[in-house]
Amino acid sequence: MTGRRWMLRQSDERAGLALSQRLDIPEIVGRVMAARGISLEGAEQFLDPTLRNALPDPASLIGMDVAAERLVTAIRDGEPLAIFGDYDVDGATSSALLARFLSAVGVPARVYIPDRITEGYGPTTPAMLRLRAEGIKLLITVDCGTTAFEPLEAAGDAGLDVIVVDHHVAEPALPRAISVVNPNRLDDTSGQGALAAVGVTFLYAIATNRLLRESGWYTEQGLKEPDLLALLDLVALGTVCDVVPLVGVNRAFVSQGLKVMARRRNPGLVALADVARVDSKLSEYHAGFLLGPRVNAGGRVGDAPLGAQLLMTQDETEATEIARRLDGYNTERKEIEARVQEEAMEQVESSDLSAALILAAGEDWHPGVIGIVAGRLRERFNRPAFVIGLDGDTGKGSGRSIEGVDLGSIVIAARQAGLLLNGGGHKMAAGLTVARDKLEDLHAFMNERVAQDVASNEVVPTLRIDGAMALSGVKPEFVAALEKLAPFGSGNAEPRFAFTSVRVAKADVVGANHVRCFLTDSSGGRLKAIAFRSVGEPLGDALLDKTGLGLQLAGKLRPDNWQGRNDVQFIIDDAARL
Repeated sequence: MTGRRWMLRQSDERAGLALSQRLDIPEIVGRVMAARGISLEGAEQFLDPTLRNALPDPASLIGMDVAAERLVTAIRDGEPLAIFGDYDVDGATSSALLARFLSAVGVPARVYIPDRITEGYGPTTPAMLRLRAEGIKLLITVDCGTTAFEPLEAAGDAGLDVIVVDHHVAEPALPRAISVVNPNRLDDTSGQGALAAVGVTFLYAIATNRLLRESGWYTEQGLKEPDLLALLDLVALGTVCDVVPLVGVNRAFVSQGLKVMARRRNPGLVALADVARVDSKLSEYHAGFLLGPRVNAGGRVGDAPLGAQLLMTQDETEATEIARRLDGYNTERKEIEARVQEEAMEQVESSDLSAALILAAGEDWHPGVIGIVAGRLRERFNRPAFVIGLDGDTGKGSGRSIEGVDLGSIVIAARQAGLLLNGGGHKMAAGLTVARDKLEDLHAFMNERVAQDVASNEVVPTLRIDGAMALSGVKPEFVAALEKLAPFGSGNAEPRFAFTSVRVAKADVVGANHVRCFLTDSSGGRLKAIAFRSVGEPLGDALLDKTGLGLQLAGKLRPDNWQGRNDVQFIIDDAARL
């Protein structure tokens, strides 16, 4: 129903059986692990990821030692410091983490989060000069700065030292800075390119802390050395929300960070979980779909610094107030998003649907929601999508990609070709600023590049399936065994199963556009299921069809612990007629 080809994940059945016997888990869970390349030797580390085994030496990142040494000098000399962060969750968590670390070592730092609408993404020359005029001597950019050539040149001319801590795709040339710490620099050999910016920032804090300890700072100042592990809740949140691969150290960051988050020690995260009505064990789902969007909401439609401010505060009353404001902004964001999505969808459906890249542009589309709408278009049409909000002579756009198409590199190529005023990103997401009269040329350029990537990488819209089941085989114990493979995300996809012959016993619409239903099959099983955002789509129509025709369904099995029950719910991703 969604236009994707269902493909079984390939795995070595003998390896899956060996894993199930060694670990005493169901055979199908062993096959799921084998399909993800988990060996017998790496199984224990996969199931119990620890920083002790996964954390890289921060010094392995090129420029890290120079950056740490410069920050230690600033701390010792009492230089006024500032942190310049992006307005998304990765930027907010990076900014809050570094600010909390500096506060713990006895040094306050000014945190500057730009306004998405009036300032745009990343460092700008006016912001650099403003910070220098305030007396700032050292500025650290987090989750931005790698391609901010002109603003950082202006900062240097004004006497402002800049350290860049980032993870976005880099060009051969780097901006003027004391150091650019970015595992995606072309000359970086650390192998840590999958890190989110908050992960790089955490390594930066470790490197700086090490130098402070070795220099005797904590003894001199009578300070207790900061507990850096207590900051892992921020690392987990930023890592999940930036949709980086949950492999290697990222898996350990999220696994351990969720444990820290569950202790409810960060007043901002506690208030956010409460306002989001999270009443079960915190998981990567809660981080990515309930907490993250609210942190993001300030930067999207409200007050940009609110997200970082919430994550930095130690005041419970302030945290509660900010969380409520962000929740309100999130509701406003949903309303704006719905309008822009409707207009963008109509525009795309009336255009050339054979294009390799979907591009929609509209007047006064709010910059805070265009990235989300681009993601919706990607899901609907199974191809990379850009959504651009036009205002006067320019437009600001956000794009979302598919596996096999490096969107960040395509945007950088477009900027180098003179088609963009600004732009950058990473493989799966990118942003840009374009002159209105360049839109047609830009679409043609990017469409050609995307088509080349699709052809060379043999990209086909697919839905990966881990196995087929009967409804009677779905038990809470089985789902609990699957949960041991969490955290799930990019690089460790949540297991997806197919039910090859089921009927919808009952279905109705819940919420704004979700379809809830109950499934039955010939095995005598019965299962509660839901298809999110499916009303008005072929998938939703099939589930609501009262003729009782048989269906094949694909989706994910999750625990249903609502009001203390021990049950299972099926999240439907796709359907096909029998």
